[in-house]
Amino acid sequence: MLSGSRNLIFVGMPGSGKSTVGVLVAKRLGLGFIDTDLLIQQEAGSTLQDIVNQKGYLALRHIEEEVLLQLNVEKHVISTGGSAVYSEAAMQHLKNSGVVVFLDISLDTVVARIGDYSLRGISKRPEQSLVELYQERSALYSRYADIMVQGDALSQEQVSESLIDQLNVFGKDVP
Repeated sequence: MLSGSRNLIFVGMPGSGKSTVGVLVAKRLGLGFIDTDLLIQQEAGSTLQDIVNQKGYLALRHIEEEVLLQLNVEKHVISTGGSAVYSEAAMQHLKNSGVVVFLDISLDTVVARIGDYSLRGISKRPEQSLVELYQERSALYSRYADIMVQGDALSQEQVSESLIDQLNVFGKDVP
């Protein structure tokens, strides 16, 4: 399933390790790496937090969807923004090009890793609590995931190893 031109697409909450683990896995497997949050910032000409502050969370989700739908790469690890899963079209586009990996961490770990989430450019409704956001997104991440890696008790290197082991076990050929 990952043979040839397939991609690995990482989804998960902010702080789950999508970017850090993504780079480690890309290096280990000889793949390219793309962080879609950086592509969004480049497209918008501003930071994720500035987009949320100035235009609202729906504007961020719209830009994210556009960026994801334009993405056409092979043999890459793709670290998506935490809200990528709100776009059915974008997720289907990504799933068509590879294997979706859910880096799952507990809410306590999210809080410990990201601290003041109001500074992270997180796409959420203004009245939505972090608990509500976590519950809502966890269901969506699980829905789209081909593979799930639980990362609470693991270092980023251990998460990378666990993922590569799962790719091998599930017959998703590692390049």
